[in-house]
Amino acid sequence: MLTAFAYVLVPMPYLFFADADLQGGWVDASKFLTGAAAIGTVAVPAVLYAAHKITTGALYMEILAVVLMGGSLVAYDQLSEESSAGGF
Repeated sequence: MLTAFAYVLVPMPYLFFADADLQGGWVDASKFLTGAAAIGTVAVPAVLYAAHKITTGALYMEILAVVLMGGSLVAYDQLSEESSAGGF
């Protein structure tokens, strides 16, 4: 469930508020909320692993999911900047 939460809810602040028409404070806040939520999705499995509630494989799978999600957000950010600058 944590992976589903990460893929669905973590990018929402960035997708809703990281628009070029908004003021700089909203863009920074959306990036902060997205980053804090992404760190939380790594921290919770790390704590569960330290408490011996999940296995090593589950920890690695969750970390891989967060890395993939982060990579997709970075790619989205780069592509949206290029398209707004006339790159495509």
